[in-house]
Parts: sequence; structure tokens; C-alpha cells
Amino acid sequence: MSAADTTTAKVPPTRPSTVPGAGGGTGGAGRPAVRRSAAGGAALPWTLLAPCLLVLLLVLGYPLARLVTLAFQKFGQPQLWGFQEPESVGFANFTKILGDGEFWAVVVRTIVFAGGAVILTMVLGMLTALLLQRVSGWVKILVNIALVASWGMPIIVATAIFKWLFDTDYGVLNWLLSRLPGVDMIGHNWFAGGPQGLAVIMLLVVWGAVPFVVITLSAGLTQVPKELEEAARLDGAGSWGVFRYVTLPVLKPIIVMLTTLSVIWDMGVFPQVFVMRGGRPEAEFQLLTTYSYDKAFVVNDYGGGSAIALVTVVLLLGVVAVYMRQMLKIGEVE
Repeated sequence: MSAADTTTAKVPPTRPSTVPGAGGGTGGAGRPAVRRSAAGGAALPWTLLAPCLLVLLLVLGYPLARLVTLAFQKFGQPQLWGFQEPESVGFANFTKILGDGEFWAVVVRTIVFAGGAVILTMVLGMLTALLLQRVSGWVKILVNIALVASWGMPIIVATAIFKWLFDTDYGVLNWLLSRLPGVDMIGHNWFAGGPQGLAVIMLLVVWGAVPFVVITLSAGLTQVPKELEEAARLDGAGSWGVFRYVTLPVLKPIIVMLTTLSVIWDMGVFPQVFVMRGGRPEAEFQLLTTYSYDKAFVVNDYGGGSAIALVTVVLLLGVVAVYMRQMLKIGEVE
């Protein structure tokens, strides 16, 4: 047997195509089937998302469209009761609020409030999640039960508890602080000024937000490779070095997501301020949400209130855009 025969014998026979309609020529009779399969695969996610998108459209679509419409109209009590027709005023509502110094004071107050609440929430959540990795199993179970219970508590109930804790005459916190040597906090009014009162409301917001952060970060910490932590310790890294160069990079996508959600939630705080101040927040307690509510339902300037709410939505969309950019960068690195 020649070398040519040996080489030819080793070549396996060509298998017939199993794709229906596949031809042997270069015309590619099987390509339409592949294209149909790819098209069906691309349509499947949208088919599965269709019910959720429909619900969102029904629940949020009309209110958002109505909000945009009112923001460009003169709409007060005469228009509400049908005595007058709504009058289109263009950007007059936005010009009015953007030229109002009180509006910008509320914007700054809202940003400071949300920033402080987010930082405090993330720091306490991270410390608690790291602590839960070092305790025994039964302690972790008890802490998780307490976290879920506080997370599931209605906001109105939590606000009532905080009002009792910081009450001027019967507050537990004033009594506890007065037990310290040289401290007399009996009768101290925490809501006499805006900074102290907003700090109390911030603690209330953080108290309700920390459980979600802790539970999410605890789940993320289980995905940190133990081998990398051990290798870092063998290389001489301390606890801070292991956290900074091993744990933190693994948790970065989760931290970005939690930070973005916290900013959105904390900039949209309403019931905590509204209930804590008895339904009528003073000027130094106004945030964007309560300020928009007062303009619309107290002053009966629904156009101005809608314009403030629309500006708030635009600010939150900016936060979402930053979040999407960060997530795309993380995806490119990975």
C-alpha cells in the first residue's frame, strides 16, 4: 500500500447534514433555518418580559404622561373643579421654580440628606455583613431574623417608634443620655432645628435600609474565593489589605447596584418626613418629595408641583445613567 493510499484511508467519510433542507452546494440551503432559530431566540426574552412590561406601562405609563402634561400647564383649583380649562404655559413653571432660591435650597438639602443616608447605610451594612462572617451559626440566624423583621416593618410603625424614642418629654434616648455623667438631655427637643431633626429622620431611613444591604452583601461575600484570601494573607496582607484587594473587587458590582438603589430610594423619601412632622413639614425639613407635595396639594399649584416632580425624575435618571455606565465598565473589564 502506497503512502497516498494510507493517507486517503485515514480521512473519515463526510457525514450527511442533519439539518432539514440543508444542501451540499454553497448556496447554504440550511441558512434560513439558522436565521429563524436566531430570530426566535432573540424574541424569547422579550416574550417573557412582556407581562412585566405591560404591568409597568399600565401602572406607571399614564401617571408619568399626566405628570409631564401638568408640568407644562397652568393647573390649579379652577381647572381641577372644571371651572376653567387647563392653559398651556410652556416652560413657565420650570422658569419659576428654577429661579426660586427656596427650590435650590431644597435641592441641596435633599442631596446632602440622601448622600449622608447612603454613605451611612453602605458603611454600616458592610461592617455588619463582614461581622456576620465571623460569628457562629446560631448568632447569624438570630441577627438575620432581626434584620428581616426590621426590614419588613411598615414605615408608619417604624416612624411611630422613632417619634417615641426621640420624644421631648418621654423619649427613651433623652433618658439614656441623661444617665451619663454631666449630661442633661431631659426635655431636649430634637426637632427644634432642621439639622438635628433631619439627622433623626436620616437614622430612621438608614435603620430601614441597612437590612437589605446586609443580606445582599452577605450573599456576595459567599462568592469571594477563599483561596485568594489565603494567598493574600500568605503574601503578608493584613485584614485591610485582604478586604481592599480581594473582597472589594469581587463585591464591586453588588456595591454599585446597592449604592444606586439607595440613592434612588433616599432621594424619594416622603412618608418618614411627612409622618414625623405631623403631615406639615416645616421649611427646614422640606425635601424634594415633600416640597412637590406642598406645592401641588397645599398651595394648589399642580403645575408647579408637577414641574418639581419632573425635575426630580430627571435627577434620578441621571443617577441611573451613571449606574449603567459603571456596570458597562465592569462588564468590559470582566
